[in-house]
Amino acid sequence: MGAEQACGCERLNQEFGHLQGQWWWLFLFGALLAVCGAAAVIFPALTVLTTVTSVLILGIVLMVAGIATVVASFWTGKWSGMLVQLLVGILYLVAGYLITEKPLAAMAVMTLFMAAVCIVIGVFRIVAALVVQFPCWGWALLNGLITFLLGVIIYRQFPESGLWVIGLLVGIEMLFHGWSWIALSLAVKQLPKAAA
Repeated sequence: MGAEQACGCERLNQEFGHLQGQWWWLFLFGALLAVCGAAAVIFPALTVLTTVTSVLILGIVLMVAGIATVVASFWTGKWSGMLVQLLVGILYLVAGYLITEKPLAAMAVMTLFMAAVCIVIGVFRIVAALVVQFPCWGWALLNGLITFLLGVIIYRQFPESGLWVIGLLVGIEMLFHGWSWIALSLAVKQLPKAAA
């Protein structure tokens, strides 16, 4: 197992070695994502804009997926799953169209869904941590409490929370995604020269 791990690390170093000279592109990309994510989190107007943009992009993606699924269902010919694929494609198209036509209503539905998911997941994590008490179960309990409280806060602030929740979550995701690219770029920069 040790030899396989060493071989895997060496192969990974070789794959990333060709990026060593251009590590700063990865760094700039990560910094751009982190700045955009931080801006979406810090500035309320950008958070609302990010929320609306995210919902509209979701609608467009669903419509494109719907068209592709409908075309693919006919392209594959007569098979038992054709009707199901056709119906799924139509469902994607209708859902995408409704989301782009009524983005505020879609934001409200998504916000309530996120609140419900956070509350249910939080309860499950709390119960699991208290019942099983696995190693470090206190962290799982804290995680469950925070997730549960987040769901309650989102629900209690509804409908106003519909304007900021999705944008805030997208902003946080972009911020951390950017930091991961920055970390990767710095790791690629530090690779041994032999790997390049």
